[in-house]
Amino acid sequence: MTFFRLPRPTTADQPDGRRRRPWLAAARITPVLLAGALAFAGCTATTAATSDRSGTTDSTVSVASTAAVDPGVTAAEAMAENEAPPGEDGDDTWDAASEVAISLDGDTATVADGATGVRIDGDTVTITAAGTYRLSGELAGQVVVDTTATELVRVILDGADISSDTTAALAVTSAERVQLVLADGSDNALSDASGYADDADVNAALFSAADLEIAGEGALTVQGNGNDGIASKDGLIISGGEITVDAVDDGIRGKDEVMIAGGTVTVTAGGDGLKADNAEEADRGYLAISGGTVTIDAAGDGLDAATDVIVWGGSLDVTAGGGAGSSVADGDSAKGLKGTVSIIVDGGEVAVDAAEDAVHSDSTVHLANGALELASGDDAVHADAALTISGGTVGVSESYEGLEAAAVSIAGGSTSVVASDDGVNAGSTLDLTGGELTADADGDGLDVNGAITMSGGTVVVNGPTAQNNGAIDSDAGFDISGGTIVAAGSSGMAMAPGADAAQASVLVTLDQQVGAGTALELTAPDGTVVATITTTKSAATLAVSTPELVNGETYIVTADGTAVGSAVAGEQVSGGMGGPGGGAMPPRP
Repeated sequence: MTFFRLPRPTTADQPDGRRRRPWLAAARITPVLLAGALAFAGCTATTAATSDRSGTTDSTVSVASTAAVDPGVTAAEAMAENEAPPGEDGDDTWDAASEVAISLDGDTATVADGATGVRIDGDTVTITAAGTYRLSGELAGQVVVDTTATELVRVILDGADISSDTTAALAVTSAERVQLVLADGSDNALSDASGYADDADVNAALFSAADLEIAGEGALTVQGNGNDGIASKDGLIISGGEITVDAVDDGIRGKDEVMIAGGTVTVTAGGDGLKADNAEEADRGYLAISGGTVTIDAAGDGLDAATDVIVWGGSLDVTAGGGAGSSVADGDSAKGLKGTVSIIVDGGEVAVDAAEDAVHSDSTVHLANGALELASGDDAVHADAALTISGGTVGVSESYEGLEAAAVSIAGGSTSVVASDDGVNAGSTLDLTGGELTADADGDGLDVNGAITMSGGTVVVNGPTAQNNGAIDSDAGFDISGGTIVAAGSSGMAMAPGADAAQASVLVTLDQQVGAGTALELTAPDGTVVATITTTKSAATLAVSTPELVNGETYIVTADGTAVGSAVAGEQVSGGMGGPGGGAMPPRP
């Protein structure tokens, strides 16, 4: 007796993914942790809507989520509250002797005499019972899985090429669970009709009305000529294989969830790349990446989830709407990662080039670990309620505004932002407790409608050259008790942390404006250099706060070794505009 075993992600690679009953959704509600955030961030329910690329809302329901009220939720915590993706222990082994071989032959197929569970009617092959079926050859027709059995149906594609000019190539119309296995070393292809009726239930090249897992070590090419490439009205997990999808609308769609745990997945889509659209149940409608290599090129959103986008492993490369230099038509959406309830990146590698926001949530974003490289035609990272960065690396090479949310918190990691407007834009609060933040902004470097608080970490700002913006702009003041901030910018709206804060600060207006590439040093009375910055553009002011500063002492700024200004720590106007010293001069040659 021969058994086959498919590689599956290890327990260490995956957060807890237990199946959740609908009534457990209420367990996702936790006390509000967003002090100072927008009022709606304190709600225990988040409005979620599914919409097409024209912006039309299909349905609006109320779903609760831990991530919606706690921006510090990890991938493991979020997945533990979600419905588990398809697949159960034992799915990866079977007895080869029990396989039913189906030979595809042009416009018909054959099975061995005495084989059961298969019905052949012209160019349509129907699997009617649970079991394992191995398909080989070419078929100009359709393969259907239609069974009331509660046991697993396993379909092995072993050099199978199925094309239909009237409907889906492979359609699961009724089953409990289906596993599609790509036989080792095999090349397989599915292609469908060029169009579907508006009310068609089966409407993708690979369609499933049941939970579907795609596994194995073979290759599968899916051509979605009429609508989506791969679609499941239940859950979908990809755990292996080399899968290439080209679809006129969405590339891969699972109503309840789509999880990629392994394999190589390449999607080209005229709509969204990956999509989960169940907005009616709090523990569903999510997208998860835990492993594998995923490449998305979508005219619409790269990843679009009705609830959560969760990434904690693998490699994800997304181009949305043609990239950061492209324009988007009114009513269309071309965001990189879009999650209505939350986006959590807790590991892996993520690269996004998006015409609109690279990372976008209607509620919360948590960047906890991993590496992100982002380019955006709008915000690099946007959260309506709260954005937390607690670890990992975030590199923003291009954006309109870098980081934007009602409440922004940076507690760890290394973040670098280039923005044509504000580097960080917080509607309510900016809380800096750790990590490293570098902002190069043509607008305000740090722009907060409320207050900035800082107790740790390192912040370096190369701010604006225009006088109507500042390297630091905080409407309710800047209270600092630890950490280091060095900010260079224009003089028109220059400010520094408050003079009455626990940690001393100094704001120096330079005797003459310096140009890009200038090494500025802040020197204490004893000659100790307490802060340095190399400007990326012209600058007329320098604001500094470090634990080494002492209020009442005079600090000197030198530009490439030449003194260009001085000021007394603690004498800056708290929250004011401008600072002591002379007016700005043209840049030095």
